[in-house]
Amino acid sequence: MALVAGGVVGLAMGALGGGGGVLAVPALIYLLGMTPSAAATASLLIVSVTSVVALSRHARGGDICWRTGLLFAGAGVPVSAGAAVLSGHVPAWLLTAAFALLAGVASVVLLGTEPTESTVDAPVRAARAVGAGAGLGAVTGLLGVGGGFLAVPTLVTALSLRMRVAIGTSLLVIAVNSLVALGTRLATTPTPMNWPVIAPFAAAAILAAWDGRRLSAALSPTTLRRAFGIALALVATAMLADLTLHALR
Repeated sequence: MALVAGGVVGLAMGALGGGGGVLAVPALIYLLGMTPSAAATASLLIVSVTSVVALSRHARGGDICWRTGLLFAGAGVPVSAGAAVLSGHVPAWLLTAAFALLAGVASVVLLGTEPTESTVDAPVRAARAVGAGAGLGAVTGLLGVGGGFLAVPTLVTALSLRMRVAIGTSLLVIAVNSLVALGTRLATTPTPMNWPVIAPFAAAAILAAWDGRRLSAALSPTTLRRAFGIALALVATAMLADLTLHALR
């Protein structure tokens, strides 16, 4: 199960520039038996290494806007660290509910219309990058997801990047925020790492992410987005149903 789930996560990140963490956390909780807190920490580790691998693949093709990506990521670093500290004090049920809501939002974003480029001047672009980066950092630190499903549409619509460049730039943002959140979690809330589960999960994700860019070139971006959007809608529904059953007991 770890190998299969890791493969799906890697394909999502390599092909779409995000969506890995929002699939990894529920897989770690419901398929592999981790607590929400442990799953978030493990997800950050998996997403960090996978995003770095996928990033290198996209960098070879010149599909990264480094200046915009670093500005976007830099705005999220302090927020990501603060949210990672806060997450250790949030009840497990609340983390799960927040994550289910996030998965639902992600599915709506992915199933919506294809983001289109807009023309903005440099000061407006910088302000938007800072604001969006801070919001994304909060999501990463608190819930253990990279947030690429939100970063890519923002990079296209608000920052005027082409879709392929937005995907590569999103991976840069994910890598920075995830590494910061992971380091903060390990330093402030030590969590035992279940390596027999995490290692094969991460290995499969890395291998799949390497081919993700090839998949994005072979299939229509709309087809890919809709497929992962449907998957996330199912994840959100299942998590909310599970929470409701627990509340009724």
